Amino acid sequence: MTTLKVGVASYEDMKTRTMAIARGELQVGPDEPKVWFTSTESFAKVLSAGNRALLRTIAEQAPGSLDELARITGKAKSNLSRTLKTMAGYGLIRLERGERGRIRPVVSHDRVELDLPLAAAE
Repeated sequence: MTTLKVGVASYEDMKTRTMAIARGELQVGPDEPKVWFTSTESFAKVLSAGNRALLRTIAEQAPGSLDELARITGKAKSNLSRTLKTMAGYGLIRLERGERGRIRPVVSHDRVELDLPLAAAE
């Protein structure tokens, strides 16, 4: 597995950065974040203790479907689906087609590293 490097930046900063990359004015380095959050609060919400426990369960038990994950965790399938779509959007998991076309979650990374500068870059 790999480490997912994430950063925190305002929406405007992310938009400016993305446009600079698209125009070829900025090259993304291999050590730079690949996923961005708009606040440390949103980062903390996505990677809450409960969601980290869910990621561990998926990694350790490799459920073959959302129904199986719901049985293992005791959580409602609708709530799991919403949470997993959010996690997939941030690259924490992949939602793959499994047996008989069922959606199964797969953990994409075994670590998350937060790049959080405390002062503006000069």
